[in-house]
Amino acid sequence: MARDDNRRDRRDRDEAPEFADRLVAINRVSKTVKGGKRFGFAALVVVGDQKGRVGFGKGKAKEVPEAIRKATEAAKRGMMRVPLREGRTLHHDIEGRHGAGKVVMRTAPHGTGIIAGGPMRAVFEMLGVQDVVAKSNGSQNPYNMIRATLDGLRKQTSPRMVAQRRGKKVADILKRGDEAPAAEPAEA
Repeated sequence: MARDDNRRDRRDRDEAPEFADRLVAINRVSKTVKGGKRFGFAALVVVGDQKGRVGFGKGKAKEVPEAIRKATEAAKRGMMRVPLREGRTLHHDIEGRHGAGKVVMRTAPHGTGIIAGGPMRAVFEMLGVQDVVAKSNGSQNPYNMIRATLDGLRKQTSPRMVAQRRGKKVADILKRGDEAPAAEPAEA
């Protein structure tokens, strides 16, 4: 009995964080067989907690709701954490690639909003980014666009991560180049 309670607690703990999901694309696919055609559906879903975690998944089934459910479960299994500046934008400009899909993502000032197309917009909304400018070049295939976006987001580093890697303090990393000694004012 105790083992069942432990399993249930673990399941409840895994399901506790509320995830938002966004359906990006549904494809109807057909298979030609002796008696005619058999139709199926493929769904592409992006899932995130809107606080810095995001994942995507795809699912295939004979019915649309089942394909969406499978895609959502796959997305939850493959989630990744992305560091955000002030919880609203990226730390630095990044590029991502996957196959023929290329994306450029730039940090943006407060109030800019999400300037991005289709599948990229879904990723940023589920991630919790509020201000970003993004451009997709190359493939317009939603699968490749999402993979390229996530590839770029994996390259995202925060000052804390850089400081830890270099063995320095965050304040040392964030210092600007204008710390140079001030020149003596010229007397006229």
